[in-house]
This record gives sequence, C-alpha cells and structure tokens, in this order.
Amino acid sequence: MDVKNLPKVELHVHLDCSVSFDAARQLQPSLTRQQFRDTFIAPAKCHDLADYLTRADQGIQLMQSREALRVVTLDLFRQFQRDHVLYAEIRLAPLLHVQDGLTPTEVAETVLEAGREGERQTGITHRFIFCTLRRFSAEQSMQTVKLVHRYQADGVGGFDIAGDEAGYSLDTHLPAFAYAHEQGIPVTMHAGEAVGAESVRRAVKEGQTLRLGHGVRAIEDPQLLESLREYRVHFEICPTSNIQTNVFRAMPEHPVDKLYRAGHSLSINTDGRTLSNVTLTNEYRTLQRVFGWQTGHFLRCNQEALRVAFLPPEERAALRQKLSEKWARYS
Repeated sequence: MDVKNLPKVELHVHLDCSVSFDAARQLQPSLTRQQFRDTFIAPAKCHDLADYLTRADQGIQLMQSREALRVVTLDLFRQFQRDHVLYAEIRLAPLLHVQDGLTPTEVAETVLEAGREGERQTGITHRFIFCTLRRFSAEQSMQTVKLVHRYQADGVGGFDIAGDEAGYSLDTHLPAFAYAHEQGIPVTMHAGEAVGAESVRRAVKEGQTLRLGHGVRAIEDPQLLESLREYRVHFEICPTSNIQTNVFRAMPEHPVDKLYRAGHSLSINTDGRTLSNVTLTNEYRTLQRVFGWQTGHFLRCNQEALRVAFLPPEERAALRQKLSEKWARYS
C-alpha cells in the first residue's frame, strides 16, 4: 500500500520549523541548498530538545515581515497539498515575529489572511494555533492567549505552550491557561517530551488539556496511561522528531505502536517539516516499515485527529464525511 495518496489530517506542525528551501530562497535569493541544509535542517540526532530548537532560529529570523510570513504560510499549504492533507492545524508563536517592527496583531492578521488565501488555492481546511513559549513571561503568555481570543472567529482554533520543557516551569503560564478555559478557548500543551510523565500529569490536571503535544513519556507511568485512555486524552505524536530530540534512541523503541494497540487516541504528525526533514507521507511509511501499520491504523488515527480538531461540530462532521468517502477508495 502506497500511503502517499491517502487523505491525511495534521494537528501538530510548526510554521517556523517548516520553511522549505523554495520559500527561503524566495526571501533570501543568495541562499544555496548546502547553506539551507546546514542551517535550517536539524541533525538526525540532537543532544536533546533544547539543542533541536536552536535550529529553528533560521526560520524565525527569516519570518520578520508581512511578506515573509505570507510566503512561508502559502508554501506550507503547497506542502500540505503534495502530502494530500485534508485538514491542518498550524502552530505559530506571534511574539517571535516582532523583531523588525511588526506588532503581534499585525503578525496574527498577516498569517490569518495568508491562511485564507492558502485555503482558497488548495481547498485545504485549516486553523492556526497560537503558542506561548516556556521561556516567555506570564505577561507574554497572557498577551498571546488574548490574541487567540480576539481572532477565534477568524481562524485561530486554540492555544498552546511550546519550547524548552525541561528548562522552564509551567507555573508561570497557568494564569494564561486559566483565562483560556474561562473564555472557552480550546487548548493543547507540549508535554511529556523533554520531561517525563509528571509533565503530562500537570498538563492534564493543572492545564486541563485533553490534547498533548507529543505526550509520549506518559509511557513511563502505567497508572497515568490508564487515566489518559479512560478520558480519551489525545496524543499528537511526531515520531521522527522524538528520535531527533533523543527522547528515544531509535524508532523501534518509540511507544507509538504500544499506545495504538492499547487503545489510546493519537494522531501522526511532522512537528517541523524542515527541521526534521520529513513529510507526513514519510512518517506513515516509517510506521509501515517499523511496526507493520496498514490502512486501518492510519484511518483510525485520522478519525481521532478530527474528533479532537479545534473546529465547530458542523465543520468537523463535514470533514469526517469527506475523509470517509476518500478513504473508501483504499479499503
């Protein structure tokens, strides 16, 4: 089975970590392919998450103007199109893109307009997820979640926290997540990646999230795992990224198959298409090769992704119908 043409859902992909060579070259014409490989793509094995994240700096530095944000956003839609993505949620930390004078509001409005343009061009339904970062202050986190609230009706689906999980406490950011819940803003949280099961427990208990960015180190605590399964907490799993960031030594050690067979809700995602030098099709092929996954595995993952997608019920139902019709050709 060739998975390339299968319709796909992607819930966890960072815009600034997915700047393709074509987009970077358009914005920086002197850039060579070798320079791009050396500076935009992370090594296959980094020391840890913090080491991996340093490789995102090139994309962030490039994305400091309205034009750059538009170019990179539209290019990501073309990447989705080649991957046969049906629905995507795109992560962005607006406060990272104000170095050359844009305001957070201008950043938000620029990517939202580019997203609408990308959807018109490709037919791919999408939402943005605005992220705060672990290293940000409480004020910056509150500023970010209030941007989500302001633009919730214009294409921002939810709120997230990303960044160096091991280096910074969640405590600083809990008021922003409390605000999100008060305002009915959906949330997801990076947890259980650089830090173990306790990070996941705090995300679910104190952050009140039913979606985990990665979450894979919950495997270290069987009691926690059972609770997550009972409450159908969703794992946004990014297999290649987890190997790169040294969460697991090699793909056969990754718990994605164990989680799937134990009945957990999960989806397969790329995290950073450029940073990890991967497509969603690549990820599917890896799971085929390493764990013997078949069509049914991927269908269930995509159905679960749509179940937890940050969408109104009627839009989610329409996409589920579309997914079912398209997948029927491969059953």
